[in-house]
Amino acid sequence: MKRIQDMEISGKRVFVRVDFNVPLDDVRNIRDDTRIRGVLPTLRYALDHQAKLIVASHLGRPKGTVVPEMSLAPVANRLGELLGQTVRMAEDCVGPDVERLVSEMKPGEVILLENLRFHPEEQKNEDAFAKNLARLCDGYVNDAFAVSHRVNASVDAMVRHTPLSGAGFLLQKELDYFKKAMAAPQRPLVAIVGGAKVSGKLGALENMLRHVDKLIIGGAMANTFLKSAGCSVGKSKIEDDRMDTAKTIMEKAAEKGIPFYLPVDAVVAERFEPDAQIKKVPVQEVPPDWMILDIGPATSLLYAEALYDAKTIIWNGPLGAFEMDAFSRGTLAMVRNVADSYALTIVGGGDTDVAVRKAGEAERISYMSTGGGAFLALMEGKTLPGVAALNDADKG
Repeated sequence: MKRIQDMEISGKRVFVRVDFNVPLDDVRNIRDDTRIRGVLPTLRYALDHQAKLIVASHLGRPKGTVVPEMSLAPVANRLGELLGQTVRMAEDCVGPDVERLVSEMKPGEVILLENLRFHPEEQKNEDAFAKNLARLCDGYVNDAFAVSHRVNASVDAMVRHTPLSGAGFLLQKELDYFKKAMAAPQRPLVAIVGGAKVSGKLGALENMLRHVDKLIIGGAMANTFLKSAGCSVGKSKIEDDRMDTAKTIMEKAAEKGIPFYLPVDAVVAERFEPDAQIKKVPVQEVPPDWMILDIGPATSLLYAEALYDAKTIIWNGPLGAFEMDAFSRGTLAMVRNVADSYALTIVGGGDTDVAVRKAGEAERISYMSTGGGAFLALMEGKTLPGVAALNDADKG
């Protein structure tokens, strides 16, 4: 796979696929520009090398129609502020008007294309649409790790129609950190897997058992494991159709001699409301009409001990319903435990990233991935379509 630094881009039209799917408030101000800042090294490199820079992204889920509220115009303004130069906003991402705008560009200028997903062909990976995007450029750079697990036209098909292609600095960094964590980790390697559903993390869990030295489970998905182990979990969210799967995963861990950590106590409530009565109970004593919404203090201590000798930690998914303060303590305690460790720490997944920032510990995490779905796909041992496309282009 070529990298942007391996490409001759001076004076050329360079199309950079980024992920500017940023959160906007009610008056369309950007609430968090982390994703924009993340690709600045790639964009500045291209501009320093006098490329004609064409930046492309999606925003939201317009479902193939033009939705004015999902225009990238606010992003163009913020990007211009961060780059310290004008960023021209195209009215579309393909078509004669966009091609004319690009043809008028001078080296060192920047154009941001309008939302790619205003066209249904983008998510359908349609070849004709990919060709139209490729008409705009001489070279293609993927710096959108967060969408590289998607088989979209601007991530996959477009690469086949562009004579020169490579990876941006953010994509390179994401893959390098994941390689450090999974391919050649410092051991012990500990994986923390949380979130709502076993079904959503099944591939990751099975693949993790081939790599990790310890596996820590939390979040609502832990309820299914607890029930399959014989605990009564009251009204907690579970997946009855995954009970056998959960038991099989625990059996595989035991066969391999991999310590498999489940909660030993929990914060429970009768309902998921801020004013609900809560209490802390051992997992064997969850009241019939109550639900588990967070790990308890004894579990936090157990998990901290499990991390004590870790040399590499990889984490995806919160350990409780942390968005509500009463049920956030377990996840926030884990954030601090991970931050306090001497390990290489890699955190991925939107909710997990939010928890780390909420705890004020982002600076003490070795690397925070920009992609939830893409990060999970790597945890499952998959090759990302966006990366495969670049690899295939390099072989060609």
